[in-house]
Amino acid sequence: MHLEDLNEKQREAVLATEGPLLVLAGAGTGKTRVITYRVAQLIEQGVPSSAILAVTFTNKAASVMKERIRDLLRASGRDASDVWVSTFHSFCARLLRREATHLGLARDFAIYDDDDQTSAVKRALQQLDLSSEDYPPRSVRAQISHAKNHNITPDEMESEAAQMRDAARQDVVKLYRVYESILEKASALDFDDLLLKAVDLLRNHPAVRAAWNSRFQYLMVDEFQDTNRSQAELVRLLAGLRGNVCVVGDEDQSIYSWRGARAGNLKRFTEDFPTARLIRLEENYRSTQAILDAAAAVVKNNTERLGKNLRATLGPGDNLEFYEAQDSVAEAEYISGQISSILRDDSDARLAVLYRTGAQSRSFEEALRRLAVRYRVVGGFSFYERAEVRNALAYIRLLFHPEDDVALLRVLNVPPRGIGATTVATLEARAREAAQSLWQVIRAGEFTTGKRLSGALNSFRELIEGMQANSKDLSPAELIEKVLDRTAYLDWVEQQDNLEHTSRADNLRELANAMAEASEQGQTLEDILDHAALISDSDEYDDTIPVSLMTLHSAKGLEFDAVFLAGLEEGLLPHSRSINNSSAEIEEERRLFYVGMTRAKKSLVLSRAIYRRTYGEERLRASLPSRFLAEIPTDLLKAAAGSLSEPGETRRYEPDPDYVGSYDYRRRSSSYVRSTRTASAARSHAPSQSGQSTRASRDSIVGTRVRHPKYGMGTITGVEGEGEDRRLMVSFQDYGPKKLVERYANLQLA
Repeated sequence: MHLEDLNEKQREAVLATEGPLLVLAGAGTGKTRVITYRVAQLIEQGVPSSAILAVTFTNKAASVMKERIRDLLRASGRDASDVWVSTFHSFCARLLRREATHLGLARDFAIYDDDDQTSAVKRALQQLDLSSEDYPPRSVRAQISHAKNHNITPDEMESEAAQMRDAARQDVVKLYRVYESILEKASALDFDDLLLKAVDLLRNHPAVRAAWNSRFQYLMVDEFQDTNRSQAELVRLLAGLRGNVCVVGDEDQSIYSWRGARAGNLKRFTEDFPTARLIRLEENYRSTQAILDAAAAVVKNNTERLGKNLRATLGPGDNLEFYEAQDSVAEAEYISGQISSILRDDSDARLAVLYRTGAQSRSFEEALRRLAVRYRVVGGFSFYERAEVRNALAYIRLLFHPEDDVALLRVLNVPPRGIGATTVATLEARAREAAQSLWQVIRAGEFTTGKRLSGALNSFRELIEGMQANSKDLSPAELIEKVLDRTAYLDWVEQQDNLEHTSRADNLRELANAMAEASEQGQTLEDILDHAALISDSDEYDDTIPVSLMTLHSAKGLEFDAVFLAGLEEGLLPHSRSINNSSAEIEEERRLFYVGMTRAKKSLVLSRAIYRRTYGEERLRASLPSRFLAEIPTDLLKAAAGSLSEPGETRRYEPDPDYVGSYDYRRRSSSYVRSTRTASAARSHAPSQSGQSTRASRDSIVGTRVRHPKYGMGTITGVEGEGEDRRLMVSFQDYGPKKLVERYANLQLA
């Protein structure tokens, strides 16, 4: 092993093997390298590999760590096979299986995954005779998990519900108790139990704790800022009196509070271990200094930080760029154009578009497809592959083609309306016997499986027939809003979002926005449904694809040559759910922004849209720039070519009553468009034998100052052709002369 491969602070952290150690590792500073070299160093010093425990958060990270340790020790011939490198949950499972009898557990206890837990909740609902419509199983499971992650017992939860006089919450407590009894009877633990039971074991059984303290002489924990209360307590108990524990993390990358992570655990470590040594890793190998300085200027506004100053080994680099677009479509078109240009010059470049919510991917997917740029959606499905989007589109298909059995089965019990698997099986059997579609059987009204279930099917029939009336007269946008409202699907999804901290309702609203934009482009409903069906087929994951679209949460741990961080508006980043809540939630949103910024190696572009379509409103709504933009020093940020404002301009934009969006150039309400319409009208009414009015219409726009979304400011110097194919010669300040097809140029009057 070659310690000379490490910088001074990394080497110091690797050699500081005795006593508690906190390694505060900034983004891109090589924290995983410190842990792997530290393990290898201990083994080369003669420490038995079985006496070392290294814990991280994902199986992939654990596998990478094991492989790197083996590689480091290969030259010396040392064996690292007995090193415990695992996730928290895997370690706890192994611990509990060996010590199960101390907790009254069977050694072969089962571990319930998400589906098993949901099934257990369904059984609890049946035992208490509660409706899954009123208490969706996944939501109940999420509430139970939240309680366990925060060490809230059923008794504490019941007391809180009683004080609030919350009857629904009291029912959830009952479900919590029955759920626990179901697991106990099955000799099973869920994921949260693995942590809770392990802490219980070590805390309340001193002899067991002493034995494991003796076994593990050295303990290392990666990503410590992501630990919840139980995980932090587990580390403290495992460290024992010897206290040879090293935790590595970055307080500024703590972005999982919704699943129990506590950003303050790094600072609390110094309180639990007062003699802890603190080493800061501040030499960054990923990003340029300009990117690091901008990110640091933002995150320093958070409180309760230990702090660090990152230094770039890549040099100063170029300033960040800021692009302000007229609307979200123009934002996506600009970013996609920049990506296409970068890839033409460097096909090996790795690029990412980052955003706060998954719903924002849709406009980028469509813009990239128009430019024939291949991309992947990371950390989730392509927009049109998401279950909630498919469900909404299935309803629309069903209105016009009720014999479509696939569409019917997809939405028959979505949202839950009491139509279970037995009913569906019987319904399908009847349809097969009669050689009819499922819808025909339901409409016949002869299908009975008991009064309640028969009523549920009849209600479904009435719902579909009610929505079918006048549907053909509605625009696609009006139709999707009608479906989401009449089915109560959007309301139901919103309720689940609030409990599960997801954003599926945002995806449904974005679907409505997509349909509004498509119809304004002249697309029919059939065009839109075809587009949704075809776009899904070619969007499978492929790690050779250079462009990644992902949420900020999914980007953690990754890096890219160039990053485009989009949607920097109040309500998106910071998200609307955090704006009116505690300052702690705003600080987490700021950390999300910091994580996104520090994914960039060479180039970082920040963007926002002045106007963004809001669900349920006919017109676009004006936005305010994200407050985080104002926290970046102006000398580190420059306006990108074509940006509608400088980075420091944070004025409030009031909606233009005539503005309809950039997706249809010919419907733009700028005075430039009005002037060209006037010229076109003059041409169409001119005598065919005379070219004077044609020349006059051309002359009327020559010399006009215009703004292009990519090339910025320019002057029209000439006109060629007529009608739909008319071309404009424009001389741009920064890009020189360009020839543009007028109807696709997306020009605005400067």
